[in-house]
Amino acid sequence: MLLARTAQKVSRLRTSYLEIFNYVRSGRVTPTPGSYVRIASSPRAFHGASCLREQIGGRLELPQILENYKKAVEFPPATYDFETFLSQASPGQDVVLHGYLGVRSDISKKLSFVRLQDPTMNFSIQLVSTSHNDSFEKLRSLRPNSPVTVMGKVQAKKAKNAEMEKRDPWEISLNDVQLLNDFPSDIWMAPDMVHPPKHRHLQLRTSSELRDALRFRAQVRNVCREELEQSRPSFTEIETPLLFKSTPEGAREFLVPTRKHGLAYALPQSPQQYKQILMASGIPRYYQFARCFRDEDLRADRQPEFTQLDLEMSFATGEDVMRVVEGIIRRLWSNLMNTEAPSGPFHRLSYQDAMSRYGSDKPDTRYGMEIYRIEHLLPVDLVNKITPLASPFVEIFKVVGNETDPSATSEFITRFLDSPAGAPFNDNPEGAPGIFVYDAKMPLRGLQPFGFQAAEYVEELLEPDHGDLLVIQAREAAPFAGGSTPIGDLRRALHSAAVETGFKPDSTGFDFHWIVDFPLFSPSTESEPGQGGAAGISSTHHPFTAPKTAADVDMLLTDPTKVAADHYDLVVNGIELGGGSRRIHDAAVQEFVLRDVLQMPPERLTDFSHLLEALRAGCPPHAGLALGFDRLVAVMLGKDSVRDVIAFPKTGKLGEDPMVKAPSMVTQEALETYHLRLIEE
Repeated sequence: MLLARTAQKVSRLRTSYLEIFNYVRSGRVTPTPGSYVRIASSPRAFHGASCLREQIGGRLELPQILENYKKAVEFPPATYDFETFLSQASPGQDVVLHGYLGVRSDISKKLSFVRLQDPTMNFSIQLVSTSHNDSFEKLRSLRPNSPVTVMGKVQAKKAKNAEMEKRDPWEISLNDVQLLNDFPSDIWMAPDMVHPPKHRHLQLRTSSELRDALRFRAQVRNVCREELEQSRPSFTEIETPLLFKSTPEGAREFLVPTRKHGLAYALPQSPQQYKQILMASGIPRYYQFARCFRDEDLRADRQPEFTQLDLEMSFATGEDVMRVVEGIIRRLWSNLMNTEAPSGPFHRLSYQDAMSRYGSDKPDTRYGMEIYRIEHLLPVDLVNKITPLASPFVEIFKVVGNETDPSATSEFITRFLDSPAGAPFNDNPEGAPGIFVYDAKMPLRGLQPFGFQAAEYVEELLEPDHGDLLVIQAREAAPFAGGSTPIGDLRRALHSAAVETGFKPDSTGFDFHWIVDFPLFSPSTESEPGQGGAAGISSTHHPFTAPKTAADVDMLLTDPTKVAADHYDLVVNGIELGGGSRRIHDAAVQEFVLRDVLQMPPERLTDFSHLLEALRAGCPPHAGLALGFDRLVAVMLGKDSVRDVIAFPKTGKLGEDPMVKAPSMVTQEALETYHLRLIEE
């Protein structure tokens, strides 16, 4: 009785099996010879752990859970992987295979069938078990999805038809099966079953699409590596540190505190400074698949940590870099895509042209809908109706509509503007869009507010057909800034809505082009930290980008906002795949840009002293680029989100990993170790 009460007390105080085991082994509970000890598992103990112990012959035995584990520690190696087995097997051959059990089918009391899925989950083979050997009852005791080792003899499968026999010719007559880990009964799993993000391991295990995406991602990496290392001169893969320092490049950083009071690392936004230092170190061509970190708002194409294919070339210009990148894209499309690879140099658009024609610095040019300025033609009363702005720019584009039924076009645009997707455009402080359906049966074809002269000009400009939609939008009369304009956002949103509702077919193919001649500097905004200078401007991309021409160098002294950057973005189908630039390779010029143009404070300027010192040591001219590797794979697979091509992505909720629950709260002990304290908001 005393022993039983002690055991119950142990059960209440110890919540895991190992704690109970160590507690007994410590000698604080001493079973008497011949006694039987049962320790009930705590409700909070690890699910499925059994705390049953038996003392046999006066000696405390290992629990059954460890006995089972000992059997799984030592298991025979497979004689084949499945792909090799299926091509080389012969009848009567003894084989050992590893894999996962499928759902068993019991034909009778003496016969069972079950599929064995290989470790890659790409192949399977049928197991046949009969009551003539000991494996029969053992197989029937195992749950589906359990990993096993099977031993058996190959035999030809009796297929229903020749096609099935060709596709699945073999089966295994089971001699023995060894359980390697039991699949619990409280987890429900079926092929292509949808699991929540917190069960990412089950998502991956049940979704062949996710697993295939990760395999494809590995293939893309290999092809990129082949192209770079086989080029002449070849690139060298070099890893740069992840524990960097805080420098004001443009985006918010993640800090890593240290135990040294007041000191912290910063995770790199990119390997930008390290790769420029490599150029000063005599490395002619560098690349790496770099992990990068940015503390910024999340979107479908953005993660707080991401991978980029990063490269840099010494004694090179932007033209050299663009040729290399075009070669990477052509090889990827030739090797991995079931579509024609892009040929010839990619089309180029200046930033000004992209913004004026498409309202975006990463336009999808496949579906047309080009934008035109028309405010000089419009009646004043029409302009006043669509905007409160005085002397605005007014732009127009056309959406191909229903040529047989203008009312269908009207219904489409009304439904869009009344939807949540249309709300931001209705609430635009610069004015809601003006909507006109071109109708040959109406006076002035539905363009009466334009007046005769303006309507005639618009018809010549856009060549609308019966049922087409014409959209006008006003904006402030100012130079382009940022990545899009209001009418550019509306153009993209309307096309997406038209495709989603079936009003228009989706665009096909891949349209690659370079966006070039960005402004070197842009006005600073509160939402983007920039480089923290006092000039009211920030580097559009990063402060190491070189001016485009000699004339642009001169304008650094007179009007920096008009300087064009030697920067280039690779865009496909409205997605920015990557960006690069020629860098400032002269230390004195780089210091001038940081100190005199951006007007960084002295303490921030010293954050770049390591780079300036490297450039001062005769650094050659150099240029480079980074391809967003996650985005690249997503585009190639036609995925809308990079989360579909990342093994363990973060969600849009605080950049959280829902499976491991990261980020997690910092303990008081860690706060003290790293000299931190929390401030209540």
